[in-house]
Amino acid sequence: MSVEHFDVLIIGAGLSGIGAAYRLQSMCPGKRYAVLEGREAIGGTWDLFRYPGIRSDSDMYTLGYPFRPWKAAKAIADGADIRNYIVDTAREAGIDKHIRFRQRIESASWSSAEGRWTLRVRAGEQGVPTTYTCGFLYTCCGYYDYENGHMPDFKGAADFKGQFVHPQKWPENLDYAGKQVVVIGSGATAVTLVPSMAPKAAHITMLQRSPSYIASLPARDALAGVFRRVLPEQLAHSVARWKNVLIGLAFYQVCRKAPRFASALLRKGVQRQLPKGYPVDTHFKPYYKPWDQRLCLVPDGDLFRALRSGKASVVTDQIDHFSANAIHLKSGATLPADIVISATGLKLLAGGGIRFDVDGRPVSLGGTMVYRGVLLQGLPNLAMCVGYTNASWTLRADMSSTYICRLLNYMERNGQTVCVPQCDDESVEQRPLLDLTSAYVQRASDVLPKQGSKRPWDLRQNYLIDRANLEFKGVDESSLKFYPAQRLVGLAADLGVKQAA
Repeated sequence: MSVEHFDVLIIGAGLSGIGAAYRLQSMCPGKRYAVLEGREAIGGTWDLFRYPGIRSDSDMYTLGYPFRPWKAAKAIADGADIRNYIVDTAREAGIDKHIRFRQRIESASWSSAEGRWTLRVRAGEQGVPTTYTCGFLYTCCGYYDYENGHMPDFKGAADFKGQFVHPQKWPENLDYAGKQVVVIGSGATAVTLVPSMAPKAAHITMLQRSPSYIASLPARDALAGVFRRVLPEQLAHSVARWKNVLIGLAFYQVCRKAPRFASALLRKGVQRQLPKGYPVDTHFKPYYKPWDQRLCLVPDGDLFRALRSGKASVVTDQIDHFSANAIHLKSGATLPADIVISATGLKLLAGGGIRFDVDGRPVSLGGTMVYRGVLLQGLPNLAMCVGYTNASWTLRADMSSTYICRLLNYMERNGQTVCVPQCDDESVEQRPLLDLTSAYVQRASDVLPKQGSKRPWDLRQNYLIDRANLEFKGVDESSLKFYPAQRLVGLAADLGVKQAA
């Protein structure tokens, strides 16, 4: 069996992977690379999810790439438009020629003797065993499980005779016209589905165990439109991007430092869009502080418009059990249902579920810490792209990719073959990677890598600070160990990686 070698392998052809490939071929033009994608199409999350109304929950001036202006009128974009934007970016930059589709990566093994990663892959529809090797491995597959979403074990669910749907596996041509629909959940997916399905459904109910914070923003960015009329295209995109970065960062700081004020502000925004006397505190007053969980965004108040129309409603209660055609609640109320949509969250998965080992020792990614939010403690030449939870994913993903390119160039200039982050400071405490109290994050606390309590092991949710640390600070600091080719034989004993349980 032939083995194909690359300088760099990128895992995932979604928003992050295409951005990483662009930076790599722009900043490291001499590096031979490929993008391995498990599915059959470009787009990642934006190709996987096809439920009605799927859209961005961030503006496209920050979710889009800084190097390729967003040209569509809507700043809060539909999923299909985002997917097309990613595909067009790959095609225009020639990245599509470097993508290998239907590549199911089973394992990645590091050899200190050879100074490279070996990937065992099942390729194509037939799952043909294939092997790739690379000097540097960059996972850009996010942290969602693409195979299965989270599905609670609802009592009596087997007795339900209607359709039970998870948004991650949306049935093609689902007929919900004139049907009683119940969406279980209160997050971004639920607040997207309800206004999108309300016009056709007989009635749609958002059944939530507890409320989420929801903010309404215009789907079109008026100021960005002005910038585009008076400035060159790239400059207009950059100005709109920075405007939204600073506004978002300022609002996040208000939420964290003055949560009572921010909570009241968000409540007022909801109250203004609902009929007088609507029980706002029952359905739209969360028990947590703003940004303890991700803020839900609704463009042009579409969720509230659906509620005002009477075609949609919100019920805050807990499920007791299912019957043949209804959901019975612990309050004693009953919700008739022809279709139930379980928008109950996603499963998180580190590194795309790949089995990692270093010199034959299995490695648990959940037992590592992130270095500068991108490299992994004790793991040679391995990076993981992680975006923001409090802002657009791409803001941090793009900085991570430019950092990796700077690191690769530094290593080449200085004759180094391997870099390994190592934490020698015993006072550094491990903390969860994602600073959110959301259930889907808490369920994965043992799966994801950790962040540390101090630099360079912490993951800051601040674009300005991260930009200074990732783009303008040197890569040759004490926590990052470098090894030339002649020292690789002794590398295994130096790593001290934590083995998988």
